[in-house]
Amino acid sequence: MAAAAIAATLSSAVLAQTPQQIADYRRKLAEYTAVRQPFDEAASSYWTAIGDKRRARNAKRRNGETIVAEDYVLTQPPVYTGPPKPVDPSPPEKPTKPRAPLPVVADFLSQAQEHFHFTPRKPATEIDYKRAYARVASSYGLTRDQAVRIYSFESGGNGKYDVQAGLEGNRPGARAISTALGYNQLLTTNTIGLLTEHGGLILKALHEKAHQASGAQKAELQRKAAVVQQMVTFCKTVPNQWSAHEKLGVTPRGIAVHALNLDIDVGPLLQTLKLTDSVNFAKRKGYNALLTAAELEMMNLTGDGNGFDMVSMPQAMRAIVPTSNFFQRNGYERNPVAIRNNTVAKLLAATDARMDNQINLQGAKELAAAF
Repeated sequence: MAAAAIAATLSSAVLAQTPQQIADYRRKLAEYTAVRQPFDEAASSYWTAIGDKRRARNAKRRNGETIVAEDYVLTQPPVYTGPPKPVDPSPPEKPTKPRAPLPVVADFLSQAQEHFHFTPRKPATEIDYKRAYARVASSYGLTRDQAVRIYSFESGGNGKYDVQAGLEGNRPGARAISTALGYNQLLTTNTIGLLTEHGGLILKALHEKAHQASGAQKAELQRKAAVVQQMVTFCKTVPNQWSAHEKLGVTPRGIAVHALNLDIDVGPLLQTLKLTDSVNFAKRKGYNALLTAAELEMMNLTGDGNGFDMVSMPQAMRAIVPTSNFFQRNGYERNPVAIRNNTVAKLLAATDARMDNQINLQGAKELAAAF
């Protein structure tokens, strides 16, 4: 009885407060809207101009015309400094559906086994994977400086071959923040794209290894090649487009193919191809200078098109062109590093500084020694 009385009293108190809460909410919402609406209009105009300028630059490049500073938006994006959006005190009409957790290494492995009957051949030690990666990276033309500095930036300087974004350092309560995996932090979307575009090359490498092997090792490599062929076929069931690969990457089989990054025979090649694709993209665009590690990381981080736009820019322009020119609005607003280092020159310098800071950690030293 006492509990029921207390509950009834609390319920009555809540109901008594509700009209005042609603009035306060409406007042705060009006104040918020009065400030937010003009900001949204200004921001919308700004980001529309960013897109328009980007399309115009692409057209100029196709026509062989020189890109100048005025081909970029040279002002910084507007910043909202008004009150926060108030919380509606009314109960939601429908309960919010909890977001499904991101898949982690255990999921990549279980899905690979379930859908492809595949278990990656893990390295006996971390050094073994580093040596395998160094061999492949060197054979594809990456320099030690590029590979080690990008590893230090992407994996924190001490990440293992199975390091996943958000789970570096085994912090209590840590959660994955994306499917980015390995030394160069490939997303499931990246893995699917690489299998689509380079499946033949990867299969050729496996067949060559199998040809040089014998006994059980030869049989294992032959089985692995057959599995990779199945995965390549699966990845090609959708158009060769980022958006299609992204959708495929959240399916059980799309999650499964990501496990290839954990395999010592295939993973180093996938991690390498992610970077060499960027190098080759720049060369196809006529940029034949050796990319610094920070420049190559910009292509790895922002995509080849946006990254090339940055690295092909003269030094004088880098100092005045805002980094917002190379992002979509949502991506930029979620990226405190790009906001804080708000010109191309500052962003490249910050990238180099982070590499300098982390290149002396044990993992980076071990990778450097493997070259």
